[in-house]
Amino acid sequence: MRVGILGTGDMAAALGGQWVRAGHEVFVGGRDEGRAAVLARRIGAAGHGTSRAAAEFGDGAVLCALPYEAGAEVVGGLEAALRGRVLVDCGNPLGEGFALLTEGGPSAAERLAAAAPGARVVKAFNLCHESVWRLAPPVFGGRPLAVPVCGDDEEALAVVRELVRDIGCVPYDAGGLGRAGLVEATAALLIGLWVGAGVDAQAMVPPVGQVAQG
Repeated sequence: MRVGILGTGDMAAALGGQWVRAGHEVFVGGRDEGRAAVLARRIGAAGHGTSRAAAEFGDGAVLCALPYEAGAEVVGGLEAALRGRVLVDCGNPLGEGFALLTEGGPSAAERLAAAAPGARVVKAFNLCHESVWRLAPPVFGGRPLAVPVCGDDEEALAVVRELVRDIGCVPYDAGGLGRAGLVEATAALLIGLWVGAGVDAQAMVPPVGQVAQG
């Protein structure tokens, strides 16, 4: 699969590196082409260049690994290049004190969809720190990491499920793109507990067999 990456930060490096190892062709694009070149060499990407070049390359999928503040603006400027593309949003709209910057409004993923209405946006990969995505594979206590995936286009969801499985994780269908805000809010809660309070947030969730049905 040809995967374009918008961004040159830690998430771009972690996920892009995993997909290169899985055999995908990855192209790193950035507003700073020098940084894109450095990252491409580091992960063994097929190429590097501008954000537009990455969007045009990614006929399999395009990963948006940009800061929340820049995401909609950059994606909006690439609207034509992203038309019909599967656009994967892995970002979290978090501010000081792990506050959710989108509270009361559209989610970060929905803002990307509004900025590039021809793109097929899927929310995924936002619940964990980049160090987790570098693990090969991310398995804890013998159980592969689960990745919630939100989107409205079944073909796009199938593509993202493949990308999830290719790094050794299990995709969980979390509903349509309208539920992406719930996943982003979950990230704000979990990151605040993990980083801010230093507690094991996973301990909040009982095993599925212990959850009452009805």
